[in-house]
Amino acid sequence: MHRLSRRSVNTLLRYGGRHRRDAAAAASVASPIFNQSGGQKDSSGRWYSVLTGACTGPASTKSMKLGTVIPSGRRYESTASDFDTPDVPVEKYEYQAEVSRLMDLIVNSLYSNKEVFLRELISNASDALDKLRFLSVTAPELMEGAPELDIRIQTDQENGIITLTDSGIGMTHEELVDSLGTIAHSGTAKFLKALKDSKDAGTDSNLIGQFGVGFYSAFLVADKVVVSTKSPKSDKQYVWEGEANSSSYIVREETDPEKLIPRGTSIKLYLKRDDKGFAHPERIERLVKNYSQFVSFPIYTWQEKGFTKEVEVDEDPAEAKKDGTDDNVEKKKKTKKVVEKYWDWELTNETQPIWLRNPKEVTTQEYNEFYRKAFNEYLDPLASSHFTTEGEVEFRSILYVPAVTPMGKEDIVNPKTKNIRLYVKRVFISDDFDGELFPRYLSFVKGVVDSNDLPLNVSREILQESRIVRIMRKRLVRKAFDMILGISMSENREDYEKFWENFGKHLKLGCIEDRENHKRLAPLLRFFSSQSEQEMISLDEYVENMKPDQKDIYYIAADSVTSAKNTPFLERLYEKDLEVLFLVDPIDEVAVTNLKAYKEKNFVDISKEDLDIGEKNEEKEKEMKQEFGHICDWMKKRLGDKVASVQISNRLKASPCVLVSGKFGWSANMERLMKAQTVGDSSSLDFMRSRRVLEINPEHPIIQTLSAACKSSGDDEEAMRAIDLLYDTALISSGFTPESPSHFGGKIYEMMNMALSNKWAPQQPSFNTHSSQPQEAEIVAEPQPTLEAEVVEPVESGSQK
Repeated sequence: MHRLSRRSVNTLLRYGGRHRRDAAAAASVASPIFNQSGGQKDSSGRWYSVLTGACTGPASTKSMKLGTVIPSGRRYESTASDFDTPDVPVEKYEYQAEVSRLMDLIVNSLYSNKEVFLRELISNASDALDKLRFLSVTAPELMEGAPELDIRIQTDQENGIITLTDSGIGMTHEELVDSLGTIAHSGTAKFLKALKDSKDAGTDSNLIGQFGVGFYSAFLVADKVVVSTKSPKSDKQYVWEGEANSSSYIVREETDPEKLIPRGTSIKLYLKRDDKGFAHPERIERLVKNYSQFVSFPIYTWQEKGFTKEVEVDEDPAEAKKDGTDDNVEKKKKTKKVVEKYWDWELTNETQPIWLRNPKEVTTQEYNEFYRKAFNEYLDPLASSHFTTEGEVEFRSILYVPAVTPMGKEDIVNPKTKNIRLYVKRVFISDDFDGELFPRYLSFVKGVVDSNDLPLNVSREILQESRIVRIMRKRLVRKAFDMILGISMSENREDYEKFWENFGKHLKLGCIEDRENHKRLAPLLRFFSSQSEQEMISLDEYVENMKPDQKDIYYIAADSVTSAKNTPFLERLYEKDLEVLFLVDPIDEVAVTNLKAYKEKNFVDISKEDLDIGEKNEEKEKEMKQEFGHICDWMKKRLGDKVASVQISNRLKASPCVLVSGKFGWSANMERLMKAQTVGDSSSLDFMRSRRVLEINPEHPIIQTLSAACKSSGDDEEAMRAIDLLYDTALISSGFTPESPSHFGGKIYEMMNMALSNKWAPQQPSFNTHSSQPQEAEIVAEPQPTLEAEVVEPVESGSQK
């Protein structure tokens, strides 16, 4: 039987058993889970995050202006003070550990965020309820007195008190001492061990606690903690009291009839001065939704509510006389709308985990709605993937590909994002990862991952590196690739174009960092080409369009499509109708270089030496070398160390020459990018760019003219200057930067001056020294009308002279 105070009986009769409670009667929970035989100390000496045996009990605070209101049902609470207890025997215990040091570690070092205290206490309460539900299958009498399984959190903002109550299994006196007195003793761990040793080893209990220190996270924000608990295995209710800076605690029997509860545990936190902000109802609600939204038991928070009603307004007699209305005439009474406020329990975690449902039963609209709500997005995702993995590692997950990049376009080299939310048994652990679950090039993927067993550290905030994590990461990455591949194969090509515009750089970064997944990354890449300048193509499409005798995939790196398509390297390939990929993004060349090949086709840079386009003729090459070998040596002697060699080109058709990079050196595009690096190493730049080869086109008139000059007058100054100018021009047309642009400009001006000398200048009149022909001199002196036609060839007049 449960005894009620006279005040409680009067209140029950007065309010008719409505479900409104006094603000002080809030139940808050942190029920730990305990084995029937009591707790045992963990060999590591650590505290456990779940109490062994659900701590429940009444936790009352001062009345909050509404009077005393208690709910119907079998859960009774009172507004009496916790400290108005009669004199009862008090037992004092010492902690079974070096508490002063260990408590300091927990409060100041173990947890990085104070707000996790609520997550830990709710997890304890959930374990207590889970244990009760499991044991009640074989012992239904355990549910008597309080059939409802829930968690209730009440706050007293004025006094800085949080009360968390659950209706779980509760604790006996022995369990209370063992679990809360032995730091790092895990009642949940012991209970799970008993399950494993029993016949019901395969039963899924969904217990959360692991380490035995979760309860003590309460001291992150509280100076004093009072735990009141009642186990159905005991006729008595016990109270545990401990303070943050104390090496001891007290346990006493609860004798106040107004504080007795049918079953469960109540934890009351007396907050520190700096942490009283946690007692705000809205903050508690936000923390519950963030960390414990998907706990399988209902969580109620004590919230202020209100409803609008109309009330009569007393009219001022002076105003009535002023209106001059007859007193005998019935007047319509004035009313106004007011908001009447009251406090009541509100269900906070009403959302059910969508990832625990069968994917076949979840609609696309439900997936999109969960995505927008969980990640504060306003657009539907491009794709989603809902899957469950079993075997060595078991977890459930839902992954999403966003429609757009975040505002401001986050730096893709930053692996720390909050896009993956990790849950352990539906309890939120963290969303702050540094590449543990996803590589940084897939950091744009959003989703949730829920596992029943992950290698967390004691604070349950950090995912430790282990083989299980590596396997999980591999499976998540594989599913992400499958999801992206599905977008690329969609009938709506615009979907993947949108994806590539937003996240193409991420996949290219993956080609650089993740060699294991090259086969998954390569089909997803897109590039412009010489035959598709407006629309990007895939590597599969390129391979399908290859010529029958084509062995390699050709590409050219440039800063734009316009620059790439006008480069002299393409002349012969255009003629043979060979498609060339245009790598116009700064990261493209590095990504393709790391891929090396695709479907047994090697990637070949057409701007590098030894280009094979499938038309080798050894006899013709031999003849060319014999005929133009002397000019190659002559030009190499003039250019010196500027080039490694001068060779006959097989890639030119319209241009006289081109400057190609060494086979293992940087291309012109890469050299340009490396120069632009803020922390570029000039010594490595000099080394990588030293290997340059000047290739000449023997069919071009300029080369043929220089060949004749080499044979006739090899030391001619004008021929030497022509070679220098040819080299500088080849630098620019090949994508390189001249070492001295001003010097190169001076050469161009000089050539222009020679070409344009006296071409459009007016011809000066020529005066004859003899005066015997005045008419002829007079005619010559009139240049404007007659010399217009003679301007075309002004040199002839001089020759005639």
